[in-house]
Amino acid sequence: MHRTIFTTPIVNTLLRAFSVSFLRLTGWTVEGSLPFGASKSVLIAAPHTSNWDLPYTLMVAFALRLNIYWMGKAQIFRPPFRGLMMWLGGIPVQRETANNLVAASAAAITKADGPLQLIVPPEGTRSKVRQWKTGFYYIAVSAQVPIVLAYMDYDKKISGLGAIFQPSGDIDADMAAIRAFYAPFKGRNASQFHAD
Repeated sequence: MHRTIFTTPIVNTLLRAFSVSFLRLTGWTVEGSLPFGASKSVLIAAPHTSNWDLPYTLMVAFALRLNIYWMGKAQIFRPPFRGLMMWLGGIPVQRETANNLVAASAAAITKADGPLQLIVPPEGTRSKVRQWKTGFYYIAVSAQVPIVLAYMDYDKKISGLGAIFQPSGDIDADMAAIRAFYAPFKGRNASQFHAD
């Protein structure tokens, strides 16, 4: 995977100190830590309802000492912002032609030399959706890595990492259990989040 802000020496240390201070000063609490055995993993990012989710996610990742990559629509990677978005851990996704995305993502996780946490929002967009996408599930199963339940609640100002979720093979039951975990959390635009 490409070099990111999380693997850039000195910058990483400075931004971690800034992130921890900013979150504390603005009343946010960061909970949990990366579970044992999840150095390579898929992190569910929910609720995803605002552009503010990205900077807060980056700060929480610094606070938790993660090495994250995240997927974003290809439009935000257009020049002159492409280099910056890639350095922030972004991976451009063409939504219209994303049929090979699961295989490519799983292969990237498998080939990575060190820790790598791939963040995937199940909604696939900041807009309100009724049906969650299952790409994160199939990426984790294909790469044989755990799914970690990451969350951000703007109402309570808490963010962090929950437990590992082990897929059972029954995707309908698994998606129902995952959505139940996220039901209490409120995104920045809470009316756009639908987890039940």
